[in-house]
Formats: sequence, C-alpha cells, structure tokens
Amino acid sequence: MPIAQNGAVSLHYDTYGRGEPLILSSGLGGSGGFWQPQLDALSQRYRVITYDHAGAGRSSRDVGPRSVAEMASDLLAVLDAAGADRAHVVGHAIGGTIGLQAGLQDPGRLRSLVIVNGWVGPDAHIDRCFAIRREILRASGRAAYLRAQPLFLYPATWISRHAAEMEAHADAALTTMPSDTDLLARIDAFTAYDPGSALATMAVRTLCVASRDDMLVPWHMSKTLARRLPDARLALIEWGGHAFTQAVPEVFHDLLREFYHDLTGDVVA
Repeated sequence: MPIAQNGAVSLHYDTYGRGEPLILSSGLGGSGGFWQPQLDALSQRYRVITYDHAGAGRSSRDVGPRSVAEMASDLLAVLDAAGADRAHVVGHAIGGTIGLQAGLQDPGRLRSLVIVNGWVGPDAHIDRCFAIRREILRASGRAAYLRAQPLFLYPATWISRHAAEMEAHADAALTTMPSDTDLLARIDAFTAYDPGSALATMAVRTLCVASRDDMLVPWHMSKTLARRLPDARLALIEWGGHAFTQAVPEVFHDLLREFYHDLTGDVVA
C-alpha cells in the first residue's frame, strides 16, 4: 500500500496509468474515491494519482486542526512519494483550495491547476451552508449529516434518479469520512482561508470551472477567483450542481480535454 509521509501524518495514495503525473485532490470528505468517474479517461494519457487527505479514508485519522498550508504540504508530499517532480493538479472545492495554496508555496511543482467549484475568501452564502452542515453534524450525528449531504452536492432531479446509490454511498462514507472533530476543523480552516494579495503572484496556468446551479458554492466565486489570478480562465456549465464531476463526468472530461490540449497539445482520450 503506497504511503507518503508528511511529518507524523501518513497519506495513502493510489496511481493509475502511465504518462505525465496528474494528481486529483478531493473536497471536504477527503476521500480519493471521489474521483472514480474520472479514472478511466484520465489514466489513458496520464499517470493519475489520487490520495486520501489527512484525517480521511486510509490516511492518518484524528489528526486535529490543520492549516490549508499544511494540507498543501500533504499534496506535495504525495508527489514526492510518487516520484513526481511536477504534476497537473485538479482539485474539487476544498481540494482546489489545497492546489491553489500548493501553487503559491511551490509553483515549480505544478504543471497546471484546475479548480472545480472553488472559492477564495469569505462569502455569506457559503458560511450559511456550512453553518447548517455543522449543526446537522453536532445535533443529529454522522448518519444524518451524510444523508443530508446530497442536498448540497447534486441537482434535485439527479438525486431522484440515484436514490439507492445515495443511500449506499452514505453507508460507505461512514467509514471513510473524517472524525467529527477533524471535519469541523476542516470546515473552519477553509471558510477562513484568504490568501489576499498573494493571488497576484500565482505563477501557474489555471482553469476555474463552476456550475451555475451549484447551491453550495455560488458560481460567481469562481468568476472572482479567475479574475484575481494572473493566468486563469473561467469555464461555466449549466447543470450538475456542486459535484458535477460525478453527476455529469463526461462534461467535465470535455473541459479537461480542451484545457490540456490548449496548454500542452495533449489530448485526453
């Protein structure tokens, strides 16, 4: 089982395919399994790396509060362990924030960055959504939190068509999600994150992708992020919600294909 080490924290990672390294960083839940819908397509051209964040999945558990900078160091430690000097980085929401911070800390390690439904700096709507999620976790427990989670992540019609899948996912996630203490600390770290003027120094070609119907992170947050970065562009889709990489993976695949082709001439199969 491949393991990266960042100080006392052990990080489980997996690799798929061969080629230029591409690392995928998940959102709040932190499980590398989030990216299952992308693995077949991306691994035909790239050496794809997924990993469980500290506190989640098969990585070290009950790690306590960690800063976004420490989480970015985790990502870089995974690249080190996988023998990847440079890599394309794709991050979903919080995973995108980790990738952004990694690019600020060590821009030479990132070949490119894709931030999916991301944000930077405080936002009243995001704060309200996370306050509700905190209260569900504290008052009703982990099972209730996971049952409510799809309401924040997917369009209503998609949930209706995938009810059994959502139930199975909630059951499985009980064993991979961070502890309550770690999960609450992760929410606090990311809602407070604001790199400020450092964004203007970002030296990594970036694609910010957002869904107009994302009810957890409003799409205008990605628009603001793209405007503040010196070498970024914005791509919007119309439907799919916060987790559109799972709801409509083929749409996300097309966006990556176009971005990587424009960047390097590479074509994702």
